Amino acid sequence: MSRSAVTDGVGTVPYGLTPQPAAGQGPHRQDPDAGLSAELVTVVAAARRRALRDGDRQIDTAHLLHTLLESDPEVRAVFDGGPRLARLLGYLVQRSIGYGLRWQSGVEDSGAVPVVTAPDAEGWSPVAAGALDGARARARRRGDAPARGVDLLAAMVAEPESRAVEVLARAGVDPHALLRRIDAACDL
Repeated sequence: MSRSAVTDGVGTVPYGLTPQPAAGQGPHRQDPDAGLSAELVTVVAAARRRALRDGDRQIDTAHLLHTLLESDPEVRAVFDGGPRLARLLGYLVQRSIGYGLRWQSGVEDSGAVPVVTAPDAEGWSPVAAGALDGARARARRRGDAPARGVDLLAAMVAEPESRAVEVLARAGVDPHALLRRIDAACDL
């Protein structure tokens, strides 16, 4: 059953940018929050709000990365804090106030499948939807459910064509080294 709103501690937030597909359709099949920790559900809701506020056509991995960095201490810890984290947050803020305008006209797509010209029915870019599925799979492989923020970060970083990886590279963060730190922190 689809929900039309989610309460995330800040208030009720519209659930999705567009109407949700019927159960069994779309990249998340039933409930897009299924298999996610309560903290990650809150991150997803905040990323959705960020995309709406920024006027973006879709929720992409840069929205997810920005929200993870602002709200998840475990995610911030894999960055070893300090100037690199500050530079990354600064870059994401620039993106949200205008730098990302070039992204508004296109759909984030990895190129791994035929080009998608529109976000899915829930408002997710194909790469962001895949990253959420990847986070769930990662948590299952680890024997730990539900998925946490570091699972989502790892899934985004593992996709070389994601906007999150582009942001990380521009901020001077090596995605391969970051993935190794995540795996070490999660005993994978």
